[in-house]
Amino acid sequence: MDRFLSSAVNKVDAKGRVSVPAHFRSVLAKRGCAEIYALRALDVPAMDVGGLDLLDRYEERISQLDPFLQAADDMSFFIHGDGAFLKMDQEGRLLLTDFIREQTGISTEVAFVGRGLFFQMWEPSQLKAHADRVRARLLKLRQASAEVSS
Repeated sequence: MDRFLSSAVNKVDAKGRVSVPAHFRSVLAKRGCAEIYALRALDVPAMDVGGLDLLDRYEERISQLDPFLQAADDMSFFIHGDGAFLKMDQEGRLLLTDFIREQTGISTEVAFVGRGLFFQMWEPSQLKAHADRVRARLLKLRQASAEVSS
């Protein structure tokens, strides 16, 4: 499988490192990701993480915009200025930098959640609250759809 699926919560060690779930490491390896790109999520307190394909996807989108438009400049600022490369050690651990902690509020545990082409890192209680809101929105959509079709 070459998609980031499922979720896991791992503890942060005394040196401020966290183990990336084995399945996620496997996906990164299958994709040949020597470097990991992390980007502050735009609308939630999480980090979007993946290989260079994640960065390439955003840069492709920018290349389709008129370079003189504010949107192109804003997107470049977002993906380049709010992104960073992370190093995973031989044991599959990432160092939780201030860059990550400030965005997420992570302290003692990290929740990893698969998002298909990338994964996210969350503070576990923030992820639970977000998941509850997502499920509520989806339930509301399902109920509205059922009302329309009946």
